[in-house]
Amino acid sequence: MKRGLLLSVFGVYAFAQNPQVLQYTGVKTVHNQQAVTIERQIPRECLDVHILPEDIFSGNLAGKNVPALCQKSVVTTVGKIQPMQLDPKIITVGEVEVLEFIQHKLTPHPDRYVLVDARKQEWFEQMSIPGSVNLPFDEVAYDADFPEDFEHMKNVLGIVSHEGKLDFSHAKTALIFCNASWCAQSHMMIDQLVKMGYPKEKILWYRGGLQDWLLFGFSVISKK
Repeated sequence: MKRGLLLSVFGVYAFAQNPQVLQYTGVKTVHNQQAVTIERQIPRECLDVHILPEDIFSGNLAGKNVPALCQKSVVTTVGKIQPMQLDPKIITVGEVEVLEFIQHKLTPHPDRYVLVDARKQEWFEQMSIPGSVNLPFDEVAYDADFPEDFEHMKNVLGIVSHEGKLDFSHAKTALIFCNASWCAQSHMMIDQLVKMGYPKEKILWYRGGLQDWLLFGFSVISKK
């Protein structure tokens, strides 16, 4: 009995601590005295739809290779909608702040600031924000099979090692982004950096990512 009660309490606590779960469970409310459940309305036919960089960034946010039925929901069908704030000490920024960061911080002081595209290389080469450096989210953690990736990450972010320990005293202030508000890659990168000891006050997060950047018509660069 006690075990069941504890599990129940833990489940409620975990749910309360993770509001992202709401996008899957739905939210019950009342509108005009009628019970309503707010939920993501995703057609069954769209659950297995996969997209490529060119699908999202081809000028049609849904992409030419996405079935017509799925073109309204594909952007939120993939990935996981991210919260507005990851941590009280990590600042979420918008387009104006990204522009200010590039002009007044990154451009004159590249030794102290860095704009990080956390997506994989093929996405970065398709399109990215000018001035950004590609640092794939899955290459941040140390991997004995690819030690060069870890060294590259340290060089990009200004991390040094002393007697086997990471030194963040001269780490750069990093503004990190990925595809959009439904993209978890930048979130995962930030989580990994924090676990490593990266100072939260030196991390900025552009939640809107490439999708919002394009929505407002800002310039992009491409290697293709």
